[in-house]
Amino acid sequence: MKNRFTILCLLLLLLPFSSFSQKAFQDGEWFKFRIHYGPFNASYATIGVNETSLNNKKVYHIVGKGKSTGLLHLFFKVDDNYESYVDKRTGLPYRFIRKIDEGGHTKDLQIEFDQDNNKAEVFDKKHNEKKTYTTEKNVHDMLSAFYFVRNDINPSNLNVGDELHLNMFFDKENHDFKLKFLGKEVLSTKFGKIATLKFRPYVMAGRVFKEQESLTFWISDDKNKIPVKIQADLAVGSLAADLEEFKGLKHQLKIIMN
Repeated sequence: MKNRFTILCLLLLLLPFSSFSQKAFQDGEWFKFRIHYGPFNASYATIGVNETSLNNKKVYHIVGKGKSTGLLHLFFKVDDNYESYVDKRTGLPYRFIRKIDEGGHTKDLQIEFDQDNNKAEVFDKKHNEKKTYTTEKNVHDMLSAFYFVRNDINPSNLNVGDELHLNMFFDKENHDFKLKFLGKEVLSTKFGKIATLKFRPYVMAGRVFKEQESLTFWISDDKNKIPVKIQADLAVGSLAADLEEFKGLKHQLKIIMN
């Protein structure tokens, strides 16, 4: 049950990408997801973006929050906060913040990215420690990748079985994620039927996930490329996230009428 919002962010960023030139989003876009464990609501998560400046540079300030609800909050408190400051032109992050409390498991990290020199300075506020790491070129954090990759997804260039890769720096380590395109599918949602693109990332099997291919997610097959549904088969049950609310879309969401 731990790391629900972390799982959500990892799933959102694992998409094909190429450029940041044509934006699928705009200032003020916001999503809310209902995360449920079987029939029970476990938590809600929100992700939004606003234009601002950081060190005299124009950036998108992306904020993601996850919080437990109902009976779960009484027994297992979840209060997660993620932030990313992303260059408006390149889509690369300058700063990433991860402050979480998941059942007493806490982290408070701030990462400053030096994209020119492929470095990341990690300030672990919980332990008052600073350390600099070498990163891959054009590296992303969890949130910046989500917005970066949405801009140039071209379904006509994707074939079922295609595998895509993404460089990411997370929890003081470089990660190379591999993603497989599974095809197209129409999903029934609270908003109506939505045409989607279906993906499956490769993950580490073990204590949390049942097997290497335990995650699946769907994004809208339109100009928005918004996340519609996410599913994770865990060692004990299934965790799912469904789009509950949204506002500020740059393009009208395409709904298939019956």
